Amino acid sequence: MRPRLFILLLLLPLTCMAQGRDGTGDPNRRNPLDGTKIFQYYCAACHGADGRGPSSSVLEHGVPDLTLISRRNDGKFPRQRVRDLIEGEVAGPVVHGNREMPIWRPVFHEIEADQDWGEVRLDAVTKHLESIQKK
Repeated sequence: MRPRLFILLLLLPLTCMAQGRDGTGDPNRRNPLDGTKIFQYYCAACHGADGRGPSSSVLEHGVPDLTLISRRNDGKFPRQRVRDLIEGEVAGPVVHGNREMPIWRPVFHEIEADQDWGEVRLDAVTKHLESIQKK
């Protein structure tokens, strides 16, 4: 992996998380539970705000158009596979090559106020991805 890309991927989650730290004490401000906000905070930097990919990319292998997931799967949205991919449970498509996409399990499952909201976040961002599918 190129050094510049490695540094970008290492710092991206920290940068995104820092955007929500405003001193209000609201843990959901930093790690939201709304799928659209989760996507904007954690995914849009690489996948574009609309899920179609960024206008330019520093990623070595590019990124897939996330609005075409259902189309690439015979018109059905593979909910569990998408969740597993986000969480890092399964390897991504070949386009991800050596797993340039961060594994979000540790971030989403961060304990806040003695609760693990990881499953809620995973479900919310997965529903968001399902909602942006092209017909």
